[in-house]
Amino acid sequence: MELVNHIAEAYAQKNTSQLDTVLQEIEVYTMANHPQAHMLSGHVQGMVLQMLSGMLQPERILEIGTFTGFSALCLAKGLRPGGQLHTIELREDDAKTAAGYFKKAGAENITLHIGDALQIIPALNEKWDLIFIDADKVNYINYYELTLPLLKKGGYIIADNVLFHGQVLEKEITGKNAKAIHTFNEHVGKDERTTQVMLTVRDGLLIIKKL
Repeated sequence: MELVNHIAEAYAQKNTSQLDTVLQEIEVYTMANHPQAHMLSGHVQGMVLQMLSGMLQPERILEIGTFTGFSALCLAKGLRPGGQLHTIELREDDAKTAAGYFKKAGAENITLHIGDALQIIPALNEKWDLIFIDADKVNYINYYELTLPLLKKGGYIIADNVLFHGQVLEKEITGKNAKAIHTFNEHVGKDERTTQVMLTVRDGLLIIKKL
């Protein structure tokens, strides 16, 4: 199912502020070279993340799923002075690419971890203001339940791909990842510890506030 109207997306991009030069480079490189380039947040969503972070001005951000570093750099732009973003990537090749771009951007406020997020997160011993979940879909509920107690009261979780290419809208959901995302969306919707809104930006963003 095609979710994004390409004419509307092009118009949105035209009327969205330009990315900085490093972010533009990441986008071009990833689209040209990565077999899973569709995983990149992209221009419009990147600016959404940057603006949300800027409005919240978090001191501590956790990102689960670094990919090639695009979203981490967007989110880090909103950090308050002295703030820090921790990002976790399972795949070493993607982590290496991201590390190169973090260095190129001079992003000393980003700490990159390589490995299993479910093991790394408890060892960080941090309380978070903002969490971005954009990793393997079957573990979304696990990431949510692991991090929600570590999220400060009034803090936010942003979950990406919550429409999962439109597959969650089908009458019969068949794909493993789509089923996992649908279950996650329902799980959050029933959680009395939070309130949430789903945005139909790109592949869907679920913005969750801890009460």
